[in-house]
Amino acid sequence: MNNAVNRREFIKLAGLGGVVFASSLGPWGESLAAAGQDFFFVQMTDTHWGFEGPPNPEAKNTLKRAVAEINALKRQPDFVMFTGDLTHGTPDEAVRKQRMKEFKAIVSDLKVKNVKFIPGENDAGLDNGETYRSMFGASNYSFDHKGVHFIALDNVSDPNGLIGESQLQWLSDDLSKHNKDQPIVVFAHRPLFDLYPAWDWSTNDGAKAIDLLKGHEYVTVFYGHIHQENHQKTGNISHHSAESLMFAFPLAGSQPKRAPVPWDPAHPFQGLGFSQTHAEAKGITPTTIPIV
Repeated sequence: MNNAVNRREFIKLAGLGGVVFASSLGPWGESLAAAGQDFFFVQMTDTHWGFEGPPNPEAKNTLKRAVAEINALKRQPDFVMFTGDLTHGTPDEAVRKQRMKEFKAIVSDLKVKNVKFIPGENDAGLDNGETYRSMFGASNYSFDHKGVHFIALDNVSDPNGLIGESQLQWLSDDLSKHNKDQPIVVFAHRPLFDLYPAWDWSTNDGAKAIDLLKGHEYVTVFYGHIHQENHQKTGNISHHSAESLMFAFPLAGSQPKRAPVPWDPAHPFQGLGFSQTHAEAKGITPTTIPIV
């Protein structure tokens, strides 16, 4: 990896979420690579700050540990994206605000100051995102970085698990401003496709977003919510989830009810946040790196 991160640093970074190099994203990305403009970002998800319980007796340390690992990298990512469930849900609005303040204080220690967020249902589902927006700003937005167009969707503030017609129109308008061969990267908390609706692992109008996105040649979606690594294709669109930094969930349908995987003292961080997405001009190759 030229100019990039040495293998040890890459594994450390990859263990904290997803990594994408712009050269992976079609001919547009290849031209960036030729110009020496490859870049990477870190995706972190489902930090559930405020959670306490047997599934993670290290709950007060995992987010701080992740921040320290990123800060230790010699080459810092261009930006960090948190894909929802920043905090653990609570019906108490005062507690919810306090958890968000504590979360913001912890991640403010990141050396990288370009830090972006979208909500998860634990952050936004109880009040349609009102508290989240007061603390973090807009819950959906887009931005451009070195030739790649990034879109952040909110598919959690509606308690019915919807993106909603207004936001879908915004998405349509946003996409219409970009060439069909420009690479598009989408962030969402829930999967846009029906991964396992019985466990709420879906977006009820996600198919409408996929229909809008499939008109573009190079589209990659990164999401959280399911607390495990998963890779899926819907037509030309690749979907990748990152593992949680708080507790793992079992494979979809592997048990009657969704419940956190029990903490294993012999392997204390197993299944927590260690996956990588390594991209080259020929495509994206996700791999899992276990904590040892």
